[in-house]
Amino acid sequence: MEYSTLGRTGLRVSRLSLGAMTFGAGSGIWGDIAGLDSDQATRLVAMAVERGVNLIDTADVYSQGRSEEVVGQVLNALGLDESRMLVATKVRLRTGPGHNEVGLGRSHIMRSVETSLKRIGRDHIDLFQLHDRDALVPLDETLRVLDDLVTQGKVRHIGVCNFSAADLERTFAITSRTDRVHVASNQVHYSLTSRDIEHEIMPVAATNKMGLLVWSPLAGGYLSGKYAQNGEGAGRRTKLDFPPVDRVRAEPILAVLREVAGELAAIPAQVALAWILARAPITSVIVGARTPEQLAANLDAQNLRLTSEQLARLDEVSATPLPFPHWMQRFHDRDRVAG
Repeated sequence: MEYSTLGRTGLRVSRLSLGAMTFGAGSGIWGDIAGLDSDQATRLVAMAVERGVNLIDTADVYSQGRSEEVVGQVLNALGLDESRMLVATKVRLRTGPGHNEVGLGRSHIMRSVETSLKRIGRDHIDLFQLHDRDALVPLDETLRVLDDLVTQGKVRHIGVCNFSAADLERTFAITSRTDRVHVASNQVHYSLTSRDIEHEIMPVAATNKMGLLVWSPLAGGYLSGKYAQNGEGAGRRTKLDFPPVDRVRAEPILAVLREVAGELAAIPAQVALAWILARAPITSVIVGARTPEQLAANLDAQNLRLTSEQLARLDEVSATPLPFPHWMQRFHDRDRVAG
């Protein structure tokens, strides 16, 4: 396993991390996504640790908190402390019916941290992430609370999820001006079917030395190739189309994935993960699984090396259109050169 430094921190994390969204059971969408009990999760975590994974990612909202509970049970059963497995969790989404059981205000964040710590069974959270922006709460208030939690020792590092480039710039400006702890990372959706972060988010993260964690690198399993173009197949996408995939645009990508997989005696999912791992700005790719066989296949992607020609083919077929018309790009390039 290879390791990367998380942003401007001194924390080293594995290039592949384990996602715990499938841990626990719940109602609603969690009935489609999750379902693994502590024994099943223990087998996955044990395999991940054996293969060098040192970061597990969960959230207070996953299976209404049950995911964090299972993570805590597994860490205790395997005797894993922070030297062997770091824990990342999140706050923002609704965790109860009350008016203050949602959002990024001080009250909800402080309550969420205490609850998450009890569930996980540790005295601190290694990476505490904002689960998207909250337009109702000033960003300055949220960042002040996070700084307090780091000072108190309940949180080691702070991160964000799904922040836009503008959000990242504002966040860095506030923490720099107020001399508070900087945001270490942004967790984003990135895959061969969704490369829009390359336009703005990647450059801003690099400029401000923020790490990038990737969620759903296989587009909710779509890039495994097990779903037919007509929508038939086995897996969660048959009930939950998340993250959304433009199947017309994605089918040519799958075709090239299958070609490259055949050339390397691999499977499409491994090629899709290897393509992301080859992108230098990416700190860690979060992979999930429901079975040990799925996890083993995903982890094997770290050993796959794509040739420059294979990377070029995947780059070309998955290229994301510019965020503005091509005729405007000419003026953009002209001004950049002139400036």
